[in-house]
Order: sequence, then C-alpha cells, then structure tokens
Amino acid sequence: MIRMSSAPRSLRAGAAAASVVGIAALAGCGAPAAPADTGDAVDGGAPAAGTYEDGTYTAEGSYATPETIETITVTMTLDDGVITEVEVVGEPTRAESQQYQGQFIGGIRDVVVGKSIDEISVSRVAGSSLTSGGFNKAVEEIKAQAAS
Repeated sequence: MIRMSSAPRSLRAGAAAASVVGIAALAGCGAPAAPADTGDAVDGGAPAAGTYEDGTYTAEGSYATPETIETITVTMTLDDGVITEVEVVGEPTRAESQQYQGQFIGGIRDVVVGKSIDEISVSRVAGSSLTSGGFNKAVEEIKAQAAS
C-alpha cells in the first residue's frame, strides 16, 4: 500500500486527536450554541443513502504502476445509493498489469455489490492493490455524476 504522508501513523493520529480536542475547546467560545441538527446527514455531513439518482454511470480511473499509467473503465448501477451491479473493463499496456487487472475484475463484484456507494473505498482486491486506486477515482466521479 502506498501512503501519501511520510509522518508515522501514530503521529498523525495524535495530531488529529489534539485538533479535535482544540476545536471542541474553542467551540464554546464567543458564539451561542446552535440548535441540534435534526436533518438526514450521516457521519457529520456525509450524504445519507438515497441522495444519488438511480441509474447506470460510467467513469474512467487511472493509476500509476512502476512502468506506466494504466486506465480502467467502471460502469456501476445504483438503486437508492446502493450498488446493484458493477463492471470493470481494463485496457492494460503491460503483461503484469493485465494479470492484476484480471484478478481485480474477477473479484470486485463480490466486494462492492449490495453496499452503499458512500461505503466504498477498496484497497486490495484479489491480490491487486494498484488497480484499486483507479477504481476509487472512478467511484468518486460516479458519485459526482449521480449526486442529486
């Protein structure tokens, strides 16, 4: 797995916790308390299920390998924000990419079908980890297309 930050995970987690404590301490300063939100938001503002238009969407996602940039095309069907069907098509330029894309394509359906699109962020499917990056980019594009 490739990490985007060079700081150790424990340091990042500690900094995040300290930030939350600091924000909580400052929240009571200066402004009256806001009334409790009774809306349908989930997890502090993430869209609730059903905020996506039902339908079938297609997007491309690319990812870097040590040798090149590869692209996959993801077609996904949504019903009330739940993935009911997924198809991934790859056009690998290298033999190794063909192998890993094939493994990914063979296993992705079992990982995502039946789940909310908001829950999907894959890191490794059937031994393929780099292809997941392209898939996740395509999912973000599909979310944008389907947002109502």
